[in-house]
Amino acid sequence: MIERLKYKIRGLDCAEEVKALRDTVGMLPGIKELDFDILNGRMDLAVDTLLTSEGDIFKAVSKAGLQASSLSSSSDIPWHRQGHVIMCLLGGVFLIAGSISHGIISKNFYDVFICGELTSGHNFPRISIFLYLLSIVFSIWYIAPKALNSLKSLRLDINFLMILAITGAIAIGQWFESSTVIFLFALARVLESWSMVKARREIETLMELSPQKARYICPHDGNIEEKPVTEVPVGVIVLVRPGEKIPLDGIITKGKTSVNQSPITGEAIPVVKEEGHEVFAGTINEDGAIEVKVSRPAEDTALARIIRMVEEARLRRSPLEQWVEKFARYYTPVMILISIFIALIPPLFLSWPWVECLYRALVILVIACPCALVISTPVSIVAGLTSAARNGILIKGGIYLESPADLYAIALDKTGTLTYGHPEVKDIIPFNSYNSREILSKASSLESQSKHPLAKAILSRAIKEGIEFTSSETFSSIKGKGAEGFIEGKFFWIGSHRFMEEKGKETPEFHKKAEELESLGYSVVALGNDREVCGLISISDSVRPQATSVIKSLKELGIKKIIMLTGDNRGTAESVATQTGVDDFKAGLLPEDKVKTIENLVKEFKSVAMVGDGVNDAPAMALSTVGIAMGDIGTDVAIEASDIVLMSDDLSKLPWLIKHSRRTLSIIRQNIFFALAFKFLFMGLAIAGLATLWMAILADMGASLLVIFNGLRLMR
Repeated sequence: MIERLKYKIRGLDCAEEVKALRDTVGMLPGIKELDFDILNGRMDLAVDTLLTSEGDIFKAVSKAGLQASSLSSSSDIPWHRQGHVIMCLLGGVFLIAGSISHGIISKNFYDVFICGELTSGHNFPRISIFLYLLSIVFSIWYIAPKALNSLKSLRLDINFLMILAITGAIAIGQWFESSTVIFLFALARVLESWSMVKARREIETLMELSPQKARYICPHDGNIEEKPVTEVPVGVIVLVRPGEKIPLDGIITKGKTSVNQSPITGEAIPVVKEEGHEVFAGTINEDGAIEVKVSRPAEDTALARIIRMVEEARLRRSPLEQWVEKFARYYTPVMILISIFIALIPPLFLSWPWVECLYRALVILVIACPCALVISTPVSIVAGLTSAARNGILIKGGIYLESPADLYAIALDKTGTLTYGHPEVKDIIPFNSYNSREILSKASSLESQSKHPLAKAILSRAIKEGIEFTSSETFSSIKGKGAEGFIEGKFFWIGSHRFMEEKGKETPEFHKKAEELESLGYSVVALGNDREVCGLISISDSVRPQATSVIKSLKELGIKKIIMLTGDNRGTAESVATQTGVDDFKAGLLPEDKVKTIENLVKEFKSVAMVGDGVNDAPAMALSTVGIAMGDIGTDVAIEASDIVLMSDDLSKLPWLIKHSRRTLSIIRQNIFFALAFKFLFMGLAIAGLATLWMAILADMGASLLVIFNGLRLMR
């Protein structure tokens, strides 16, 4: 039986721990999938529980020198970090004490920094050696167990390499260097852990958007109760005062207010909400007191789904992240081979001093730590994902965060993307003894079972004019064309101009009138029966006011082709295309036609985005490089169907997304460059004999902190 399990891993701060866990947990017989979130100290796995028990997993984690606990349990991680800090501080205290005693007794503090017993003939004071040893013991306290575990499993990680380096330093009489190196290594681990905690806390603020408690009217006795949101049942009335966060998704049943939806959509302008309007958990009630009928449980609110998807997105590694991990897999063994080469070849064949060559090899071993390189990418990816979520853009993985940076073409659906997607009936043209009310009644009967935007426009007009209608019998929808059915025993059909042509009922008069309306930018809906066309309905949709500026911005960002796709007629499409300034448009498309268009764009431009409503455009989105949905925050299907969701239905987020993606890629590349540059610089210095052990570890610590904080700049 396959189960998905999640664990907190105490001490998971570096790629070395990930490698250790892959070599232990990953080798268990029932493990099907294994993923790690270093930033959150988490391990996710799919496991066959018939082959591997939870106890086996805990033992395997312990074998790697780490400790696992269930994701829901409260672990002793804070004390674990505190222990690291205390031991590191004690190591620093005794290092300073040893250095001071060394300088005082030898009467030359210069000797402290440059002398080694074998390299310079300098004799260390015994008290100084004792203090240096104490510094080494305290600094090595949490490192030695991991090094021992790596040796037992024949897995030479950075902890083992560090123990090897200081052992070699002691062997050649470098007491100050050995204690300094292991102290700086312990300090680097503490600072790295601290910076990771800071990163986690920054990101966890997204998870704290929704209040933990809600006041609701108890349905049994009418009393007001306050309980955790997880215990509030669906269907009850929740009370929300001005200034409070709305605790759960629901429908307003009483009151009128303005709601700040920026925690979810990134838009700071409040939206007016009144009876019948939907509101969402985590948004802020600004003006009046309201009563909200809960429509979803706490674990299924729009905010909960967004948070869940952001968490899942962290586990979907980007191409750069995968490349870095693969590079690191070969990097450390190569560095070990280089250090062995430096320690053996020059003394054997060039008669160089053994002690000097061994020292240079030890410096190479210290430089070999790949932590700065491997952490450079995930910290930037997670910061980028979280920053986008705060700005109302849900990105479902690192791969989709990188993709917008390299787009060459963008295909935009018309209805609901470039336009509002809320078309209105403009005119009704009756034919053959029918009047406008009859046409609207019959059309509403057919469209009452359809969810198409044009159907909604017809129904809205009928309701507004108080026209009565009943649902049609044996309703049948013809995909991309229209619908048909029986109304009070008589057959009727409704659909596009093309559908009217296919029915064979079009006359020159109808054709001329339909073309006239389409040339003005209207969508034309024809209504007819088995004998004749009853009338035409003209419908139009308003272009979003920011559409033109967005298209202009996309062109300025270097997008080579922007094309609009629509199922509407050519006249309507041409009108919208002219207003918005797109490069090209294709009209009268069925869903399969959109797929073919995307196929051709991908062949021509390689990297193509499809922007649509996430429902009808799902097949085209799936085929594009990245599918972007204009997803109203209540639209479940839009959230599920695409790779990226613009939660506020704000088209201006599209240029921001591309800029954000490019900035993220830029920071990742900066981090990789910094990490590798530090490594190769100090390797060169070490080979030339210009780098010391403590300089190397200080450089490694600096590189790790540099890439972490550089990545966190994306959180701004």
